[in-house]
Amino acid sequence: MPKKFSTGLVIGKFYPFHQGHQFLIKTALKNSASVTVIVCQTDRYLIPADIRAWWIRETFPKVEVRILNHDASLDSDSTDVSKAWADLTVKFLGYAPDAVFTSEIYGASYAKFMGSHHVMVDLKRQIFPISATKIRSAVDKYWKYLPSATQEYFTQKIVVLGAESTGTTTLAQDLARYYHTVWVPEYGRFYYEGKMFSQNASDWKTDEFVHIATNQNHLEDALIKKANRLLICDTDAFATTLWHERYVGKESRKLERIVKRQKPLLYILTDIDIPFVQDGTRDGEHIRQNMHHRFIEELSRRKLNYIVVSGDKEKRLAESVKKIDELIALRNVLYSSP
Repeated sequence: MPKKFSTGLVIGKFYPFHQGHQFLIKTALKNSASVTVIVCQTDRYLIPADIRAWWIRETFPKVEVRILNHDASLDSDSTDVSKAWADLTVKFLGYAPDAVFTSEIYGASYAKFMGSHHVMVDLKRQIFPISATKIRSAVDKYWKYLPSATQEYFTQKIVVLGAESTGTTTLAQDLARYYHTVWVPEYGRFYYEGKMFSQNASDWKTDEFVHIATNQNHLEDALIKKANRLLICDTDAFATTLWHERYVGKESRKLERIVKRQKPLLYILTDIDIPFVQDGTRDGEHIRQNMHHRFIEELSRRKLNYIVVSGDKEKRLAESVKKIDELIALRNVLYSSP
């Protein structure tokens, strides 16, 4: 069945992209043979335009998404700048679209100056009672209004790490249970348990640690799609670099390249103040103190945000939750700016 319009346009900051935007683009696709989405960009925005564009491409693979860098003086909802926006849009696209789909008052005048039809979509926000401004003020509060691609961006990684037999897995699971989210198991443990009865099982090669770190990242990438605001990790590729140092006796540039560039919201280092339990896979209690201090040295040297938690499991959980909640509150303040 032929579509009503040949070319449709949706334009906005998508700061962030939410379900109201998603509905707007769906409406444009339903009524247009082809749809272009323009992502507006000035230096004021904290979230890069290429990320905002990726959210839309990930959600709508068939839509053409283009980034328009513009002067900050045009960053206004006033109809006073409608003609300037219309002229800029036609110049940027190289044509005037048949229809413009918006949820804004200024949409009609903007479309008129281009000679385009204007289609108003959910002006009163009755279908999706949300705005990007609200979301930036409290991302967690309005989480349900974010499409999965946007949720993935805002999901914060928490990494629990520590020397052997210091309760990292227990704390990771407790945090996942508390925040009703997923946790990422330690791939290296599975790997070692698989080879522990083989000859020379304790001989380690750099390529093995590269394999472990790579698959640890794969587990994170898979489980983050199921996360609820937080991704709790029982170790990560950074920690693997230190275990490589412990077992191979040197650093590895190849391994360092696997460590993700984006820093976790928080590292939680479990203290060595609980009894050592030998489960058949661990070196022994004698190396715990050295590894604990080595973690502190590297976390500090790399300027990674971390805390050390001590005491029983209830105290460790309480200390971790307190710090995580503080950091989440700070994040909301950050994104509440324009």
